[in-house]
Amino acid sequence: MILPILQSLIFFILGIIHFNWVVGGTFGFEASLPTKENGEKILNPKKIDSAIVALGLTVFGFFYVLESGLIAYELPKWLLKYAKWIIPSIFILRALGDFKYVGFFKRIKQTKFGKLDTIFFSPLCLIIGSIGLIIALTK
Repeated sequence: MILPILQSLIFFILGIIHFNWVVGGTFGFEASLPTKENGEKILNPKKIDSAIVALGLTVFGFFYVLESGLIAYELPKWLLKYAKWIIPSIFILRALGDFKYVGFFKRIKQTKFGKLDTIFFSPLCLIIGSIGLIIALTK
């Protein structure tokens, strides 16, 4: 029960950060975008992009609340079967990265994003993915 609750808290916090960007907040926004070595952004997300990610993270959070058993609600078996493997897979793949700008195996490491990705973003994704796999294997 502890791991699903921890996982849901992580997702809710990440969702709040993304919703903050939707309403005009700037906390961590620039630092969360990968850039080329010259500082040019690789991504230029719009508010709708942040809203979609925020909604997805929040849904993932609710999925793990249900997995914890705190709320008794039955999801369709097929949804449980696939979601408990897809969610951790997304984050493990994100941790591995694109081999250029994002992830543990990125080549561009000296940008502000690259440094934060190495010490925070990629490890967090690996932790999220690992916790998700542990939950999937023990349920």
